[in-house]
Amino acid sequence: MSSLAAPVSLGAPRRAWLTDLPVLLVAVVWGASYLAAKGITTTHTVIAVLVLRFAVVLPVLVVAGWRKLRALTAAQWRGAAALGLILSGIFLLETYGVVHTSATNAGLIISLTMIFTPLAEAAVTKVSPPRAFLAAAALSVAGVVLLTQGGGFTTPSLGDLLMLLAALARTVHVLAMSRIKAVRSADSLSLTTVQLGSAVAVFAVIAAFPGTGASPWATALDFGPREWAGLVFLSVFCTLFAFFVQMWAVRRSSPSRVSLLLGTEPLWAAAAGIALAGDRPGVLGLAGAVLVLAGTTWGRRTADEDAR
Repeated sequence: MSSLAAPVSLGAPRRAWLTDLPVLLVAVVWGASYLAAKGITTTHTVIAVLVLRFAVVLPVLVVAGWRKLRALTAAQWRGAAALGLILSGIFLLETYGVVHTSATNAGLIISLTMIFTPLAEAAVTKVSPPRAFLAAAALSVAGVVLLTQGGGFTTPSLGDLLMLLAALARTVHVLAMSRIKAVRSADSLSLTTVQLGSAVAVFAVIAAFPGTGASPWATALDFGPREWAGLVFLSVFCTLFAFFVQMWAVRRSSPSRVSLLLGTEPLWAAAAGIALAGDRPGVLGLAGAVLVLAGTTWGRRTADEDAR
């Protein structure tokens, strides 16, 4: 498999886990983000919530990394801004998608990133991924199918299509981070700041147009303690922490490996539903959870062997 992500030596299992564990933690908080987003977002507040979600953490990033931010080259600014545009598309698609479809369908469809990424990487590099890796990804997706059977399936909707497009956009984002040379060699904190700044600028421009829903200011004034707690969780953990770790990990591993680990997100979404919302997955759901864990573990070992 291609080493475009400039991985460090992943031959040692301990070094591999040092990279994998933060990525798995990202999958955990992203899984919990479904409940958080549904708790504070409606059809009319999608853009407003996105503006607030990014704006909460952006000033902190700018202050913390001002010196290194000023040191970025023009190429690094352009690369990070391009990633920010892709990122804004991901969040628009995902947030509108979750609002307009069931959590079951959303969790299943977004997990297709696990399949799209190695296939896209193979198409770009002209190097086919190992069959074992594809089999591991297929096993994980089969697990997601079982895991999400408890809620049943609905007729494909606009929301389903938006989640499918979001999965494709996630694939583009991961590959772009590994292929833009300026991004690969620059400071992660500064690049994260520019990326999130570009995204919030896109959301702010959209919010300025009439007919795009409630304004960020009006939405913020309507928020109570519970809504603010959900927004802080989405901002600090699901946005700042998650994308900083993703940018850090993709340069030390491969896009396919990072995507496979992030693909456990539906498993953690189900865990959050069980613990916080009282969901009951049943026997099929538990079997699916086992398959997701088995598939991602197998795929991680396959990626290790291929990177040696």
